[in-house]
Amino acid sequence: MEKQVVLLSLISLTFYHLACAFEPKPLQDFCIADVNSSARVNGLVCKNPILAQANDLSFSGLHVAGSTSNPSGSRVTPVTVAQLPGLNILGISMARIDYAPRGINPPHTHPRASEILTVLEGSLMVGFVSSNPENRLITKVLQKGDVFVFPAGLIHFQRNVGYGNAVALAALSSQDPGAITIANAVFGSNAPIDSEVLAKAFQIDKDIVDQQQSKF
Repeated sequence: MEKQVVLLSLISLTFYHLACAFEPKPLQDFCIADVNSSARVNGLVCKNPILAQANDLSFSGLHVAGSTSNPSGSRVTPVTVAQLPGLNILGISMARIDYAPRGINPPHTHPRASEILTVLEGSLMVGFVSSNPENRLITKVLQKGDVFVFPAGLIHFQRNVGYGNAVALAALSSQDPGAITIANAVFGSNAPIDSEVLAKAFQIDKDIVDQQQSKF
């Protein structure tokens, strides 16, 4: 019986550490990022808390619409630790996304965060694809006030399916969620991925790969 209790305790402890594997709980009230520090850590170095100011913990500008004059017809205005130093160690961030009519936030992933999206204006078709081998597409059309969740690391997207502009607000479970736009990463990597690799992966002609790489 005692051995079983010990084993269950070890299993519980293991799952606890797995659950907390993304970003650890802070050990202090706040840790304003010292953007001038050259120290390399998993996150950002804290500046002296005595020097903390209200401006370190605030951000202005999310009321301003982002320009959607680009091929995707969308614009993301992020509020991560890079824009708001007070987010350091707190494990959260957010973003405003603006969409022109028929604009898209193209398929992408956040390697370090799950995301919850709220539609503020317009109508959005949203969706994500589950991991191999199912690769199941889960999609839904959202209206103003609707909320949708994108699990961490999965490819997801949004498309404005209304006739006017659309606006959404996203909250993410990391101070620096990262973003990997699939088309940019595959066809616009630096240095370029060998075109023969991509041709075989996508089952298309090498000339088509060369054309796509030239666009990115």
